[in-house]
Amino acid sequence: MARVKGFRRSGDNREEAPEHSMDPRAGEEHPYRPTVIDNAIYQNGERVDNPGSLADAFERLKQMPDSMAWIGLYRPKEWELVKLAEEFELHELALEDAIVGSQRAKADRYGDTLFVVLRAARYLDDVEEVAFGELHLFVGPNFVITVRHAEAPDLQGVRKRMESDPDLLRQGPQAVLYAILDAVVDGYAPVVAGLQKDIEEIEAEVFSGDPSVSRRVYELSGEVIEFQRATAPLVGMIHAFIAGAAKYGVNDELQSYLRDVADHAITVTERISAFRQMLQNILVVNSTLVTQAQNAEMARMTEASIQQGEEVKKISAWAAILFAPTLVGTIYGMNFDFMPETHWVFGYPFAILLMAAVCMVLYMVFKRRDWL
Repeated sequence: MARVKGFRRSGDNREEAPEHSMDPRAGEEHPYRPTVIDNAIYQNGERVDNPGSLADAFERLKQMPDSMAWIGLYRPKEWELVKLAEEFELHELALEDAIVGSQRAKADRYGDTLFVVLRAARYLDDVEEVAFGELHLFVGPNFVITVRHAEAPDLQGVRKRMESDPDLLRQGPQAVLYAILDAVVDGYAPVVAGLQKDIEEIEAEVFSGDPSVSRRVYELSGEVIEFQRATAPLVGMIHAFIAGAAKYGVNDELQSYLRDVADHAITVTERISAFRQMLQNILVVNSTLVTQAQNAEMARMTEASIQQGEEVKKISAWAAILFAPTLVGTIYGMNFDFMPETHWVFGYPFAILLMAAVCMVLYMVFKRRDWL
């Protein structure tokens, strides 16, 4: 049995691997959900046994050389994965990735065992968001171990489909890998449709002038980028499986199925790239519309300020014109005995003419400067 480096076994005083602190499942309990979802032995495309434990499955494989084990786990505990690694001689690096989680989509081969990480996705209509799941597969010569870290994808449906098609299931672990790939890629279609709907809604909001649309565009762009990271490696991964088909005994029929899955994956990645470009264009258009609206508002405020300034000038001009006779009248209205002009015969006409002359001069000055 394989000794898994870096992880504590019963009676072992080693410290656990430092990567375990990165495990997003740490401290998360699911008491009502068993970790072993299904544990079955298949022979010649038919289910022949349902082992009660992982150790029993391993023993049955040794007793039935032509059989295949398909073990489905959901959020397993670390000790369960370590036990699997010991029984099925899984590579320590693949085990670390399965325990830590949060891996990118990839496929690594360790001897006769293929370790595959897939990122499933599903669209949540109620909150209009994309939820991502993570699925790890260990595909060996006579076993398939699936480790799910989220609800998606529904592997029970995949298992039922395979069990209803013994000819396909008879082709062994590679056929199970194909079926799971197909289910994951097919699960992307509702997500693409949901994102398309969101983008159409955002376009309408942009041209309606909704001020909150920028935040929604930013959040949706993050989901599209995450979706692109989940799907981008799939095409190269599937093509690599096809390229190594002859070496690992994958027949022509299964290769045709894999090519079909690759075509679907290419379609999804192309749509996602288009979504990302559309969102970038929407951001540019929204920025342009916001700038135009700001410029229009500034122009309106400037025009109002200019108009207000014109009114202030008119008021100031008339105030100055009216101030002149007030000043003259105030001077001659002072109660002083010694004021020569008050006893002058022409004093009153002179004051009137003086006030009129000053008002006329001020009026002409303001008129020439367009204040009036």
